[in-house]
Amino acid sequence: MTMVFGVPLQALLGQLLLGLVNGSFYAVLSLGLAIIFGLLNIINFTHGVFYMLGAFAAWMGLSYLGLNYWLMLLLGPLVVGIVGIVIERALLRHLYRLDHLYGLLLTFGLTLLIEGLFRSFYGVSGQEYSAPKLLQGGFNLGFMFLPLYRAWVVVMSVVVCLATWFIIEKTRLGSLLRAATENPKLVESFGINVPIVISLTFGFGAALAGFAGVLAAPILQISPLMGSNLVIVVFAVVVIGGMGSILGSIVTGISLGVIEGLTKVYWPEAASTVIFAIMVIVLLMRPNGLFGKKS
Repeated sequence: MTMVFGVPLQALLGQLLLGLVNGSFYAVLSLGLAIIFGLLNIINFTHGVFYMLGAFAAWMGLSYLGLNYWLMLLLGPLVVGIVGIVIERALLRHLYRLDHLYGLLLTFGLTLLIEGLFRSFYGVSGQEYSAPKLLQGGFNLGFMFLPLYRAWVVVMSVVVCLATWFIIEKTRLGSLLRAATENPKLVESFGINVPIVISLTFGFGAALAGFAGVLAAPILQISPLMGSNLVIVVFAVVVIGGMGSILGSIVTGISLGVIEGLTKVYWPEAASTVIFAIMVIVLLMRPNGLFGKKS
C-alpha cells in the first residue's frame, strides 16, 4: 500500500475530495457574505439563517407541495432572496448611517428569533432529504467511492462562484452595483433607483446562501441550527480572503476546505480549529486579508 508521510494514499485522497466538497460550501456561503459586506458594508449575521432557510425550503417544497429537487434548486434561492429583500427594506435600511455594530446586533437578534421559531415547529433532531434519482450512485475511483451527488455539489458551486465573480467584476451590471454603493447620489442623478439596487444586492447575497442550503439538504441533516454551526467558519473564511473580496472568498473557501481535510488526516484533533488558527496568522501578517485591499 502506497504511503504518503505515514498515511495511506487512499485515505489521503479520500479526505482531499471530502475537503473539496466542504470547501465548495464555504466558497458559496462566503461569496454571499463578501457581496453583502463589500458592496453594502453590512456585517450580516443572518447569513447562516438564509442557508438554513434554503435547506428547509427544499424539504418543505417536497413534503408539502410535492416539488422535486430540481424545481427547488431554482425556487429555494428565489424564496430566500425575497426574504432577504424584506429584511433589508423593513429593518436594515434604517441602520446604514450608523456604526456597523448596530447592523451586526440586529442581524444576530434576527438569527436567534428565526432559529427559535423553527425549533418550536420542527425541533432540533433534523429532517431527511434524499438526493434526486439522477444524482444517486457514484464513481469508483479505485481509492474510494465518490458519490455522484457530492461531485455535482463541487461542480455547481464552482460554476455559480465563477459566474457571480464575472457578473460583479466584469460586467456593466456589476459596475452599476459598485457605483450605487460607493457614490449613490451620483448614480441617482442618472435616474437609477439606488435603494432598489441595494435591496436587490442584499437579496442576491441571501439567495446565494439559500442556494448553498438547497445543495446541502441531501448531504446534511436539515435542522434549525445547521446555519449557526457553519456561519462562524464562513466569517473566518471571509476575513482570511479579505472582507469584501469576491475572488478572495472563492479561492480561500475552496482552499481552506482542502486544508481542513488534510488536517483530519494528519492531526484530527486540530481539524475543527485549523481555519481559525490560519485566520489569526493572516490577521497578524496581512490585516486586510490575503486578497483584501488596504483601507
